Amino acid sequence: MEQKNTVKSWPEAAPRLIAVASGRAPADLVIRGGQWVNVHTREVLTGHDIAIAEGRFAAIAPDLSASIGPDTRVIEANGRYMIPGLCDAHMHIESGMLTPAEFAAAVIPHGTTTMFTDPHEIANVLGLRGVKMMHDEALLQPVNIFTQMPSCAPSAPGLETTGFEINPEDVAAAMAWPGIIGLGEMMNFPGVINADPKMLAEIAATQTAGKTVGGHYASPDLGAPFRAYAAGGPADDHEGTCEADAIARVRQGMRSMMRLGSAWYDVETQITAVTQKGLDPRNFILCTDDCHSGTLVHDGHMNRVYRHAVACGADPLVALQMCTLNTATHFGLERELGSITPGRRADLILTSDLVTLPVEHVIARGQTVAMEGKLMVTCPHYDWPADARATVNLGKHLTAADFAIHAPDGANTVTARVIGVVENQAPTKALTAEMPVVDGRVLADPARDLAQIALVERHRGTGGVVNGFVSGFGYQGRMAMGSTVAHDSHHMIVVGTDPEMMAACANRLGEMGGGISVWKDGVEIAAVPLPIAGLMSDDPAATVADRAGAMVQAMAECGCTLNNAYMQHSLLALVVIPEIRISDLGLVDVTRFELTELFE
Repeated sequence: MEQKNTVKSWPEAAPRLIAVASGRAPADLVIRGGQWVNVHTREVLTGHDIAIAEGRFAAIAPDLSASIGPDTRVIEANGRYMIPGLCDAHMHIESGMLTPAEFAAAVIPHGTTTMFTDPHEIANVLGLRGVKMMHDEALLQPVNIFTQMPSCAPSAPGLETTGFEINPEDVAAAMAWPGIIGLGEMMNFPGVINADPKMLAEIAATQTAGKTVGGHYASPDLGAPFRAYAAGGPADDHEGTCEADAIARVRQGMRSMMRLGSAWYDVETQITAVTQKGLDPRNFILCTDDCHSGTLVHDGHMNRVYRHAVACGADPLVALQMCTLNTATHFGLERELGSITPGRRADLILTSDLVTLPVEHVIARGQTVAMEGKLMVTCPHYDWPADARATVNLGKHLTAADFAIHAPDGANTVTARVIGVVENQAPTKALTAEMPVVDGRVLADPARDLAQIALVERHRGTGGVVNGFVSGFGYQGRMAMGSTVAHDSHHMIVVGTDPEMMAACANRLGEMGGGISVWKDGVEIAAVPLPIAGLMSDDPAATVADRAGAMVQAMAECGCTLNNAYMQHSLLALVVIPEIRISDLGLVDVTRFELTELFE
């Protein structure tokens, strides 16, 4: 597919860049009189001009008036800082509930000009074909969206069933696609630790192609298992939650990716490795991992992460390196992007302050793409086929009986395993609760913050429902909330206090073709349609954010007080993050990577 706002390769552009830099030819664009923030030397150099040609930086110097011709566009920086466009090192576009085009449209005004995306969500629903659709729409955008080929669909073989599976042959084939930058996060860390041939074959195919292997080590054990994982080849990791995690990763030659997403607040607890321990910051990178549309529209993207890192004590120039040059270097693109230096893609931001970082003017590939928060370009859409919009197959009409939890014969009370939600973190707690048996059934107990959770199979129409209990949402009254976003297998997760509400919610999602639905007292009070793979909408981000905002309010009306509770909800089936999750095969003990029973 043809890329919009294309940029010539450095060798193709070199003759023109040299001519402009030497003053023999005019530039396409000159930015005049700004403060050049050089992330290679960690300096701010006042009174500089920038000359751009062929979508790349040609020269940066105190006076480039010789590069201004009659057709050269001139932007007056007026003493503002000129910083590189921001890079998100690890993220999932699907988590924004948006397609790549609408995600790009949402983040460009925030100064994000490069994203490294892992579309493993759609891989679980539509397989390699779905990944190719995401890849192809990414290449249409006026900013840089590089795709990591998903590595783990399913994320934990034997513990879940996905719509499609990814194999080493898929990985090897994808490495030849023009926008593939490496292998997506290797979530099956037990597989790597145990030298699983399939996982090692995927890593080998990536390394043979000379590309980067993404990591995902979601365990607090920094001993032999972590050493084994590092030996397997992953080059980075974003699952750290404390200073010791960050230090362990960089000491083993990995990059520590510190994330601030909609629900993940892992920068403050790890950046002390740099700000207090004094470790070399070049191996630390900032990322978002998962940001929903509301965060993008109202709070920002990588600019939000940068500001947070500075607020946590990072030197602004160090924080800037962590979301520009460090990221580019990690993916082997230091000579292509990540800094304002000759030959690199002309991606930059004009800002009047390096602490609060107001994003006043965004340039990508030498073209103005946003000004004062307003998008100035078009982000083209891919023509998503009809079958990508018809992925919710329940197989039958569900009833309250499908959500009934039956006790063992003769039991008056049971000890139930309960998934404990941890606010602002991906891990859950494996809890237990003594629960009474009423007419042979075990019921939700809102008074003790014990709700039901159900995993409804939605790929093959089996009609299967796995039931359990969850704590932490604080739901009260008769309610249910369901979502077809259910990382990573993306079946359907329904949480509720009433089986009838849960059945109504699940059926509604089936009719809607995927998305989110919240019910209270027999009535749907909020809905977010996500028709593409049951994961994304191709409506504008602001529209989706409004619906998502109404959904958050509806959750609050049902008693939920958690920060970003929807993100927590959507991860309850992620069977590669401890301690306990739910899948279409049953409850999963993620500390042992095995299925476990609901009742002790």
